[in-house]
Amino acid sequence: MIVSASRRTDLPAHYAKWLGERAKAGYLLVRHPRRYHQVYRLDLQRGVDGWVFWSKDPAPLYPLLPAFDHWPYYFQFTLTGYGADIEPGLRPKKALAATFLQLAARLGKRRVIWRYDPILLGPQYTAAWHRQQFAQLAKVLQGATERCVISFLDDYKNAPALYARGLRPPTADEARQLMAQLAPIARRRGMTVCTCAEELDLAAYGVAHGRCIDGELLAAIGGTALKVPRDTGQRPACGCGKSVDIGLYNSCPSGCRYCYANFSPGKIASTVARYDPYSPLLGSELGPDDVVRPYPMTSFADLQMTLY
Repeated sequence: MIVSASRRTDLPAHYAKWLGERAKAGYLLVRHPRRYHQVYRLDLQRGVDGWVFWSKDPAPLYPLLPAFDHWPYYFQFTLTGYGADIEPGLRPKKALAATFLQLAARLGKRRVIWRYDPILLGPQYTAAWHRQQFAQLAKVLQGATERCVISFLDDYKNAPALYARGLRPPTADEARQLMAQLAPIARRRGMTVCTCAEELDLAAYGVAHGRCIDGELLAAIGGTALKVPRDTGQRPACGCGKSVDIGLYNSCPSGCRYCYANFSPGKIASTVARYDPYSPLLGSELGPDDVVRPYPMTSFADLQMTLY
């Protein structure tokens, strides 16, 4: 099984100590995202084929990486040029770029994937602005990554607040025009570009449909063949392999205005206040109504491919 850490919150940035402690303990508990009292126990000592870390600032996790080094893993590292009006809780972008380079120096360029997403347009964030920011970031990250993932703003619960400020996703034609310019910039810097859960066909610009949970990449990192099925629980355009996510909605204090995982500010503050890095369960404690069940941590290792 692949562990996703996490699409629901920035675990490396805000809950790194919890991650490290769970890796050392060899197990963790995670609530079902829609059935609060259903809790799963994940045995990390068996069946874990690798980890995918999602973060805008994995610096807090960096010193704890030795706890994960016996597993294959890689990072989905989001780095954009947006200001504090869009991403208010992040460190300066130069500092984040330095963290990206530090991480790549330790892990290698294929294990740190650059996410330039989501792309939104507005009075300040024009296509020309994106071309400039993307080119600057690609220049800084040259040699530190092989892959850039892009996506466009989706119509999630927080989208109306963005629309009220004149911010919106690109139209299909605008997206094509933008990719016709961004993809060549990336290629000149030694990177390929792929999309995240986008139905739009951009193959004419050398942009493929991607899979952020990538079993082939984990297999290459770990040296064990994996046969990972597609995750049918994701959106139809998502190409990700099956994984188990260990995060928690409404728990990320970064405050990015486009975030789909934060939709209840009161719950965010409550979760942060109750954070215990030594608890097996993130953001809460087990109660009398909770039902704990083992999660089926079945390995995707393809032993036939491994042996021959």
